[in-house]
Amino acid sequence: MDGRAVRRGAGQLSERTEVAEEHMAGAGLQRVAAIDCGTNSLRLLIADVDVVRGELADLHRRMEIVRLGQGVDATGRLAPEALGRTFAMLQDYARTIADSGATAVRLVATSATRDASNADEFAAGVTRILGVAPEVVSGAEEAYLSFSGATAELGQLRDASGEDGEEDKAGSVPGKRAPEPPFLVVDIGGGSTEFVLGPAPPAGTGVAGGTGASGRDDRGLAAMSMNIGCVRLTERHLRSDPPDQAQIAAATADIDAALSKVASDIPVASARTLVGLAGSVTTLTAVALNLPGYDSARIHHARVSASRIHEVTLSLLSQNHGERARNGAIHPGRVDVIGAGALILDRLMDRFGFAEMVASEHDILDGIAWSIVAGGAGSVPRL
Repeated sequence: MDGRAVRRGAGQLSERTEVAEEHMAGAGLQRVAAIDCGTNSLRLLIADVDVVRGELADLHRRMEIVRLGQGVDATGRLAPEALGRTFAMLQDYARTIADSGATAVRLVATSATRDASNADEFAAGVTRILGVAPEVVSGAEEAYLSFSGATAELGQLRDASGEDGEEDKAGSVPGKRAPEPPFLVVDIGGGSTEFVLGPAPPAGTGVAGGTGASGRDDRGLAAMSMNIGCVRLTERHLRSDPPDQAQIAAATADIDAALSKVASDIPVASARTLVGLAGSVTTLTAVALNLPGYDSARIHHARVSASRIHEVTLSLLSQNHGERARNGAIHPGRVDVIGAGALILDRLMDRFGFAEMVASEHDILDGIAWSIVAGGAGSVPRL
């Protein structure tokens, strides 16, 4: 399915959908499609964005493991089989987008395609399938988008009692007051981890910012990207099953060196709340809460203590593939890399002194959706 097919599908909407689109236009709504193409996963969000009320309502949210970054750290190239998996899933997404009646789409590609020497093959395939070119954003831009998506709702969080609660056996801390800014938002991906510090953005504005590895934008956000991710560290260090202590020590050294750089460039000590994003974090949250399966509603905005994250990390790193695979909360595509993701989160909570983390299911996808209606840079043509 190519870009022309996407446009044909959008043009063959039912009469009911066309009426709904007319209503959306009159009400100041725009239906958009956001795609996040990371090192490990390919994710899609179709949402109605109300530019008047500053609200975003999910219509369709999906994640598939395609492992686009397979072997990139060693070869410097996107593997043919990885490109094949990614393009096949994009064709499926394209059909969903066309059927939804979304009027604009933006695909943001992150660490794997920044590092690949054959990134042009990836760009050509995406353009052929979706009819829009992918945007290979810098680590800082990726962090800004993640921050926007993750923090928009935090000011509304408050337990009905309004009182602090005790940590339960699963490590969640109920009854807390609304998380307080400044927020340190951490997005643990497959190839890199993004860090961004700042206050919550005004609702509905999205976040735009500077470029480069680190920096501060005109809204007071400081961000940077470090090449520590669950896939990269697993391929580089955690090669045995389970990894031995020497391998864990080597991965820990890489993480600690990256965190030292973060601490020197970003005033992380000023952060009042740690917000964790992306599949490694949300999966760890599910494991920490002892969920029998992945449950987005229970994971979103759950608070997990540092002690519980440390306990889960030690457990995952001591388990073999079969033991991790038996945990219903871990997606099969994350079984091999979840230990490295846990180690990153555990080390940063210890290094920066966070007693707990707030997990968020809303992240760069939501930020991409906001950026479309806010006029963010990139390819957002009408379908």
